[in-house]
Amino acid sequence: MSGVWVFNNNGGFRLVENPQGEGKACSLKKKVLVHLPSGEVVSSYSSLEQILTSLGWERYYGTDPQLYQFHKHSSTDLISLPKDFSKFNSIYMYDIVIKNPNIFHVRDM
Repeated sequence: MSGVWVFNNNGGFRLVENPQGEGKACSLKKKVLVHLPSGEVVSSYSSLEQILTSLGWERYYGTDPQLYQFHKHSSTDLISLPKDFSKFNSIYMYDIVIKNPNIFHVRDM
């Protein structure tokens, strides 16, 4: 099974097997990560790190200098983000949403 996972605004997702028509329309929209309790858009890694730290995430200094990584002692989850914030896209945003339910949301800009 191949295709593209498409996420909707309600937190659900589905597999689109032919993303040519539908996937292109979704990929053209810029996505933003929103911190739900404050309603603020995450616009930098410093603000994201502050939020993640308050949720129990800690910086993980792994072997790859091209990544910012965060982990929790209480789980095996690891959040890996590109050092360059301009490369922070919806794939990374949804990873954060899945690992922090009801705290973050991805929206179209």
